[in-house]
Amino acid sequence: MKKILFVCVHNAGRSQMAEAFFNRMAKGRAQGFSAGAQVADKVNPMVVEAMREVGIDISRRKPKMLTLKMLEDADRVITMDCGAEGVSPASFVPTEDWQLEDPEGKPIEQVRQIRDEVKARVEGLITELGNGENFT
Repeated sequence: MKKILFVCVHNAGRSQMAEAFFNRMAKGRAQGFSAGAQVADKVNPMVVEAMREVGIDISRRKPKMLTLKMLEDADRVITMDCGAEGVSPASFVPTEDWQLEDPEGKPIEQVRQIRDEVKARVEGLITELGNGENFT
């Protein structure tokens, strides 16, 4: 089973949304997980609210520290504009960066827009994985 690692600086917003969307859409055919290099104390409450609005409850999730083991276990790493904060994981797996605005400090309307962009990118990733032999 392919494992996709979503990384953002605090693991409190974008990467949490991507993990949740990916696991829902992959339906057990692949696994998504997320982490951050400078983890926050909790998942951003506005992100929790925005995800709840689309039927996904991430209220019990905790930000996780990025580890070398996570990078080694991943088949692909997707960073969430980490380069802007100087946090870009060096790894030996295919890595790409999704330029996504950080939801931290944004009103719910902007968080919804970020959520929808994350969802669209995850849908594209699922389609890409499903069209090749890369999915399983």
